[in-house]
Amino acid sequence: MTAPSPLPHTLPSIDPALAPLLLRSGLAPMTLAGRELLPVVQGGMGVGISAHRLAGAVAGWGGVGTISSVDLRRHHPDLMARTQGLAAKIGHEAEAKACIDAANLEALSREIRAAREAARGKGMVAINVMRAVSEYAASVRHALECGIDAVVVGAGLPLDLPDLAQDHPRAALIPILSDARGVQLIVRKWERKKRMPDAIVIEHPRLAGGHLGAARIADLHDARFDFENVLPQAREFLRSAGLEREVPLIAAGGVRSHDDIARLQRLGAAGVQLGTPFAVTEECDADPEFKRVLAEARDEDMVEFTSVAGLPARAVGTPWLRAYLRIEDRLQTVAHVRKRCTKAFDCLAQCGLRDGLPGWGQFCIDHQLGAALRGDVKKGLFFRGVGALPFGAQIRSVRELLERLLSPLPAAA
Repeated sequence: MTAPSPLPHTLPSIDPALAPLLLRSGLAPMTLAGRELLPVVQGGMGVGISAHRLAGAVAGWGGVGTISSVDLRRHHPDLMARTQGLAAKIGHEAEAKACIDAANLEALSREIRAAREAARGKGMVAINVMRAVSEYAASVRHALECGIDAVVVGAGLPLDLPDLAQDHPRAALIPILSDARGVQLIVRKWERKKRMPDAIVIEHPRLAGGHLGAARIADLHDARFDFENVLPQAREFLRSAGLEREVPLIAAGGVRSHDDIARLQRLGAAGVQLGTPFAVTEECDADPEFKRVLAEARDEDMVEFTSVAGLPARAVGTPWLRAYLRIEDRLQTVAHVRKRCTKAFDCLAQCGLRDGLPGWGQFCIDHQLGAALRGDVKKGLFFRGVGALPFGAQIRSVRELLERLLSPLPAAA
């Protein structure tokens, strides 16, 4: 009897249940920091939307699971109790902030440890840190000390990321950018620091959710962000710099199917990043009501606005957001510098509400995103990308989502 032919190659970082599906899919695995992975990255979503349960599940199947670093204490009752009421202690703002920051770093340690345990050595566990947050550097350093596999940074240019990670040469460093000019800038700046990105996420601001990589809302539809333009342009630049094989590109925004991944790989992407489809999985760390709001929202329900971080953003037009937008002009006229952060937290390095910045959002983003995490539809800010979801309004598992993404849909009759 003839022995069965072995698989073309082994994929030790991918769960054995999904590796054969990838090999039959026609999609190429993504090589990142020396590991062959599913060509799927789960985007970081805060506050607390993607914590250890979601990130560990995605990594455990062989993808890149991502923990969002912002205000993770919300998942830990003991840390919330320790920091309860600190905002009211006027005159002790610095002490209150130090206590909250310490609690969030402890929460980050716990979440990374739990995600790595759930991953069982498969895939990669990443941390997403917004460049715009005040504790950006501390969060990056702490995650690296905790053994995180990759650091992903968006909402600003992370020109200093190689410096922060200089003692951790094996950790993958991944900036999020939106156009080819950003790719050239990061590569040239990092080259002087003798470290290259291990991958670059190319996020389309017209399609993604949350904070978007454009200067103004009016720029969201600029053709320079189209994948058909930016992926070949970025690939050509990397080729000219001799880095084409060293720096894979990961396309983010509006990815919903196997056909989307195949099309983007043909354009030069090694893999894709998805946020909203993972936010509505059973393993997502948010309240079930949060998942329902995102799953049932349609493209016509999406609202674009300027965040308190000064960046364009996209979210579901829930009661709170529509009420805020109705009075936004009035709030802008009375914007002023405040003596202190209303949460004693100072989560952002620059905050439209605290700093009275004209044209920036005038609300507490930590408060509104925290409400969304709890499933509070009346008060929450629910970030979401555009496009119908793979399972419609159904809440399904991470495994089912990955299987759907790896499987070509049957041709229509």
